[in-house]
Amino acid sequence: MSKAFTKETDSDDEPEKPEIISASIKNYVTPFGFAELQNELRHLVSDERPKVVETVRWAAGNGDRSENGDYIYGKRRLREIDRRVRYLIKRIDHAEVVDPTRQKNLTKIFFGATVTYAQEDGTNRTVKIVGIDEADVNKNKISWTSPVAKALLKSEVGDVVTLTTPGGKETLKILTITY
Repeated sequence: MSKAFTKETDSDDEPEKPEIISASIKNYVTPFGFAELQNELRHLVSDERPKVVETVRWAAGNGDRSENGDYIYGKRRLREIDRRVRYLIKRIDHAEVVDPTRQKNLTKIFFGATVTYAQEDGTNRTVKIVGIDEADVNKNKISWTSPVAKALLKSEVGDVVTLTTPGGKETLKILTITY
């Protein structure tokens, strides 16, 4: 087939999706989370992207790009990396680092607090309230914008708060707060 009839543009993939996180929400982040964002950006820019660029350059030199899997995948991966780099740069530029160790009112729950609370069924759960980019349910880190964190914020040990869930209202009793 003649090259005149092949599509060589990179726009044949899905269009770039809009940013999920609203600009109106403050980007609070712990010092550890800020360092993690910077490390990911540094890794993408100085390690991963140059390797993919080299692979694409090698694949482009092999001739027909329309059927060259290394070239097609490499270009797609470069777009993914560049999209993530742009996202990280925006998040880092708008980050407001909040150090939980400098918290003045240690008796109340604020950003960066590690909270243990009792649920209605008698189970205890410990969570750390962190920034949106740091949230990881598997590590018991919840975003300060999550429903659980919103219910817990500004409470003290011994307080009973109400959490609204899709299944109804649930009460949580605050047991401990640490920073």
